Amino acid sequence: MVGHAAKPGESTVRNGNARLIELRQVVKTFETPAGPFTALNGVDLKVNEGEFVVVIGRSGSGKSTLLNMIAGIDRPTSGEVWVGDTAVHRLSENQMAKWRGLKLGIVFQFFQLLPTLSLVENVMLPMDFRNVYAPRDREKRAMRLLEIVELTEHAHKLPSAISGGQQQRVAIARALANDPPIILADEPTGNLDSKAAESVFALFDDLVAEGKTVLMVTHDGELARRVRRAMMVSDGQVTDPFG
Repeated sequence: MVGHAAKPGESTVRNGNARLIELRQVVKTFETPAGPFTALNGVDLKVNEGEFVVVIGRSGSGKSTLLNMIAGIDRPTSGEVWVGDTAVHRLSENQMAKWRGLKLGIVFQFFQLLPTLSLVENVMLPMDFRNVYAPRDREKRAMRLLEIVELTEHAHKLPSAISGGQQQRVAIARALANDPPIILADEPTGNLDSKAAESVFALFDDLVAEGKTVLMVTHDGELARRVRRAMMVSDGQVTDPFG
């Protein structure tokens, strides 16, 4: 199984797998009122540990579906999805929830913070759900994560009391709560101004430098040019736009 972020000289990929994330001939077809729609059409994808990969594409191109395949939010119509030595496409719903809670941190475009909980309580939620840290240690860890995203002074405020950019940084802190090796981010800068977007992007850069693997979906081609590896989803196919 994939574990926490690797220490120097330690791999989180077991049993001979060469990649941290691998999609093999993944097809995803949705039934719509107009008939079947194929969002992904025979996609092969390999991501190594410690990579910062940006996925770009137009609205409806299939880029979010690609992320949902890795997260187990959607299941492939055919093909295989592997994260480390976990066959994600074969997990039951119960297995999926437990696995996702430990192995993935997911950041959404619209933050999805619970409005009646304080920021520190929002960050503690994944720890409570998976019972990863001792109850007495959870608030301390949540405060440390808020310190990383420079929001400790707002820890006991409700989400409505801070800006959108700040809420997104809280969402990233929450995604890090259980120390997952992989961060999946779906348009995390889509609703932010340029300054807040830059802050979020820099935070992802820092996480990669510390050993995390980040896969980010965006429509922003300029962001894609700033990472070592970018790919484009178009008509259900994945290509290298800068290759």
